[in-house]
Amino acid sequence: MTATEPPGPSPAHGDGHDDESLTELGYRPELKRTLGNFHTFAAGVSYISILTGTFQLFYFGVAFGGPAYWWSWPMVFVGQLMVALCFCELAARYPVAGSVYNWAKKMGGPHVGWLGGWMMMTATMVTLSAVALAYQVTLPQIDPVFQFIGDGSGKNDAAANAVLLGSVLIIFTTLVNAFGVKLMARINSAGVFIELIAAIVLIALLAAHITRGPSSALTETYGLGAGQNLGYLGAFLSASLASAYVMYGFDTASSLGEESLAPSRNAPRAILRALVASFVIGGLILLFALLAVPDLQAEQLGTDGLQYVVLTTLGSNIGEAVLWCVVIAITVCALAVHTAGIRLMFAMARDNNLPAGSLLARVHPRFRTPIVPAVVIGLVGVVILVININQPQIFSVITSIAIIMIYLAYLAVTTPMLVQRLRGKWKPAEGRFSLGRLGLPINILAVLWGLAMSINLAWPRPDVYNAQPPHHWYLQWGAFLFIGVVAGAGFAYYWFVQRHRTGVLEEHRAEEQPAAGTPGPPEGPR
Repeated sequence: MTATEPPGPSPAHGDGHDDESLTELGYRPELKRTLGNFHTFAAGVSYISILTGTFQLFYFGVAFGGPAYWWSWPMVFVGQLMVALCFCELAARYPVAGSVYNWAKKMGGPHVGWLGGWMMMTATMVTLSAVALAYQVTLPQIDPVFQFIGDGSGKNDAAANAVLLGSVLIIFTTLVNAFGVKLMARINSAGVFIELIAAIVLIALLAAHITRGPSSALTETYGLGAGQNLGYLGAFLSASLASAYVMYGFDTASSLGEESLAPSRNAPRAILRALVASFVIGGLILLFALLAVPDLQAEQLGTDGLQYVVLTTLGSNIGEAVLWCVVIAITVCALAVHTAGIRLMFAMARDNNLPAGSLLARVHPRFRTPIVPAVVIGLVGVVILVININQPQIFSVITSIAIIMIYLAYLAVTTPMLVQRLRGKWKPAEGRFSLGRLGLPINILAVLWGLAMSINLAWPRPDVYNAQPPHHWYLQWGAFLFIGVVAGAGFAYYWFVQRHRTGVLEEHRAEEQPAAGTPGPPEGPR
């Protein structure tokens, strides 16, 4: 694997290759390039958000797989690393807004691109809601005053309060994103810096309170899986959702490519650094939490999760300080998810692939950012929360569906990319990140991983999708039904209506057309 880079212009002045890649796709540069190396790295880290994911779903992993669920962490990392490596080649070749959409379009054609973009955009809105729900599993444990609805003991108290807290967070991310990428980047970078420092301190504190060895903690299964057809493997695969939820969103570093300095060089690095840092730091947090918790059999491990471990192990004062850092991590995670969704919606609208495309793709002359997508995504995120206001299973259901749709959107990139490789048509950017001969086997593994985990996460497990009565078949098959309706209805609309209008809008079209023999932009609107 190589990532050679020839001498080039100073990053402060951008890189001609990056604007040329936009021209090849048919777009003219519009967004202001202001983001540096740490900004792009921070965007990937904050989307993955080590503290948000581990603190939000540690309870889920332990409840379904026991402490031995920890082994799903390296399993998910290896699988996602295969996807990330493919994305690195694409980020070096096409550092463009709405990366997944444009990559799927370039690799698989306009229809595959639209479906991949549609799935990713919908998943981003669901993910934004899922991340916003994390306030509920942290703030009330810091202080009961944050439980505004009921006292937390009622059947729907937690779900209703989660909707309230989550809506406040989404309103905040909408306002920040509406005022431009520079403000977002400053807040995001500061939040990520605090998150990384807090994570390292937390690892050190937990390591100082170790009470057992890995051999006893990482083999404890609580007897889960007994009576299942697959035994503990079935329980482990269910618990793997807790790890799968954390390690995605690394493509965000490239989705901000049109606003970054030298993104064809920096985005691949940011993608890998964000994923590797999340794996190492998150894995150590989970490991030392299991080794330090006073009682490995405590029921609260499967209900209150890492928050319980921190408060009981480190004491209320230090524990609450750590949890406030988790709140900051959740905030910047939601901010990054919202930001990525805006760039994706802008990219699709620029191709006139969404209703009111001209309005959605309009760049504010002062803030140099698309404002309408920020508002639309924020509104949809709040609506998703409100619809589920009386659903006590809101956490696991929304989280599961969000993850599955992200995995499917990634497959819309890696699968056609594999076809291009097999046909000998894929060529990495010259002098940029390249997988070389390892490209084909890595791409194959990325596709197989995506397929396997999509099926695993969507599998109609009643204890995930319909754990509490009343039990209905359509609830148990909720992931397949919801995603099927979203994909089917969305593509039907595109096929019968929008595809006849698609094409780069005049106000966004590059003046300089691609050279002869180079695939050009789609035909203009008709």
